[in-house]
Amino acid sequence: MTMASIAMMWRSPVREGREVRGLWLTTAPSLIRRAALSAATALLLVAAAIAAEPVPKDASKAASEKSEKKAPPPAGLASGGWKFEELRRFPVPEAGQGVVVDGDFFYALNNYTVAKYRKATGERVALWDGGKGGPVIHINAGIVHADRLYCAHSNYPGVPMLSSVEIFDTATLQHVGSYSLGRTDGSLTWIDRREGKWIACFVHYGKKGGEPGKGPEWTHLVEYDDNWQRLRGWARPADLVAHAGVKGYSLSGGAFGPGGKLFATGHDDPELYVLDFPTAGSVLKWIATVPIAAEGQSFGWDAKENGMFYSIGRKKREVIVGRVTGP
Repeated sequence: MTMASIAMMWRSPVREGREVRGLWLTTAPSLIRRAALSAATALLLVAAAIAAEPVPKDASKAASEKSEKKAPPPAGLASGGWKFEELRRFPVPEAGQGVVVDGDFFYALNNYTVAKYRKATGERVALWDGGKGGPVIHINAGIVHADRLYCAHSNYPGVPMLSSVEIFDTATLQHVGSYSLGRTDGSLTWIDRREGKWIACFVHYGKKGGEPGKGPEWTHLVEYDDNWQRLRGWARPADLVAHAGVKGYSLSGGAFGPGGKLFATGHDDPELYVLDFPTAGSVLKWIATVPIAAEGQSFGWDAKENGMFYSIGRKKREVIVGRVTGP
């Protein structure tokens, strides 16, 4: 029954008498309820039809972009005027973890081997091989100090994490000492000297070699005296953790270079991060990122020529020589 019929019935009692009026009073509430339900049903059908209509492609894209608008990139991703220029490459089979440089030689590191090469010609002049399954498991980086090659070593990917500093004579490449740090908060990946003290980096991993409950954000730097007594410590900035720790890795290399800045590399990204120490608090400052040719891993600065940068191409087992200049 339509609303028009209902209206006609409302007018009809005058002509039809009391019976019609009684019929209206009896049936009107039910009729009104049915009409209201019909109207509501019609509104729902219209709304469903509108919702089912496809959104224009451009409008959908715009809405998606608006909802997924990304935050601006970290300020540290900019080069800040720092530049890298590649100069030459040497084929080096032992270039698996990193490279160290002194006056006339560079040293290629790979887990349990250390190889000594002439900088001028790329000729190998000595090799130390600790053998697979021996006490030396994972040499990752190093530094030449007082005619000794000090190497950061760990039991990676073993857990609990164990770390030590393995020491070699640079003249003979013989293993001449070891300083065990035992169980440490993280795996020792690199060491360097700053203001007469040792700076060591202990990393945590999000996947292989990681400990439960601790990921790359737990990576930290520790300052030691010459007796390996802890003095101070620092953490990585959160934006660098988010950028360089996506794959579960952390800082594979680090050393002080031009301008006294701390430079660091990740595991496999062709980037060199420029860091500085805070004037207050405990978090390092990420100030720039330099695109480089190396795929992460540890590196070294030439002791004779400022800004001369030695790194490795792990995939092709090469040592890459280049120059880093600042703003």
